[in-house]
Amino acid sequence: MAAKRERIHFESVEELLGAPINAEGVSEIKINSITAFENHPFKVLDDAKMDELVESIKLNGIITPVLVRPDDAGGYEMISGHRRLHAAKLAGLTLIPAVVKNMTDDEAVIAMVDGNVQREEILPSERAWSLKMKMDALRRQGSRTDLTSDHDDRKSSTASAVGEGMGLGEAQVRRYVRLTNLIPELLDLVDEKKITFVQAIDIAMFNKDVQQWIYEYKKENGFLKNEQIAALKNLPNLDNLTQYTLIQVMNDALPKPKANGSISISEKKLNKYFPPSYSAKERENIIFELLERWKNEQEDM
Repeated sequence: MAAKRERIHFESVEELLGAPINAEGVSEIKINSITAFENHPFKVLDDAKMDELVESIKLNGIITPVLVRPDDAGGYEMISGHRRLHAAKLAGLTLIPAVVKNMTDDEAVIAMVDGNVQREEILPSERAWSLKMKMDALRRQGSRTDLTSDHDDRKSSTASAVGEGMGLGEAQVRRYVRLTNLIPELLDLVDEKKITFVQAIDIAMFNKDVQQWIYEYKKENGFLKNEQIAALKNLPNLDNLTQYTLIQVMNDALPKPKANGSISISEKKLNKYFPPSYSAKERENIIFELLERWKNEQEDM
């Protein structure tokens, strides 16, 4: 089953494509001349929504053009519209309407992110990697135009700038970007909502070996508790941690069952062993007599 994405606000076509749309700016180009954006973080899934998009394209064609840039091989690199391109192929089209725009690598990254994050639904992994890619692009642009500025200040202002256009605060942007430190197996579990966002942020601070062991523990046991992650965070020397020790720590962190408590036995169960004529007191006396006999036998063993 495909992971359910977060729902976000869908903005205008202009914001979606990162370029103004007009009749003169749209060209019909061959689908097989378009290559995917390098390291593009957005997943194109063959799910129910893709089926709906394919049917819509068969009936109405491509309503919103894709955004591409010329590549060095005489073709085009997709910037925004990977899902529409995939659906167009499934629908049997050979041409697709496109806005062709010359862009630098950093401009292309920014346009690619801006054009895709405005989709109706987006996975945590997609948001995390897209935010990181845009932050890195903006920093490279900033390093060329403001070489004397303080690095930490520039890093902070970049996170704020990236989040501003997406309705995210600086701290939220940083938390999402931290998810990119997760091994792919754990990041998939975040997308599938099998690991919470808060757990994922904490796990992302561990080294790759520890992350792999946590993944194997989760896969083997089927659960991952907040108390277990907290116990790992409190260990004094994670660098020397072994997988065996990690398992011990995580198991010891699980809530212990209560040693004391009341035990109740239903009358229906007791009726299997006592005649109906026996009173509750008579039944209790026999039970304790048998328990006393069992206790003595255990002591004599």
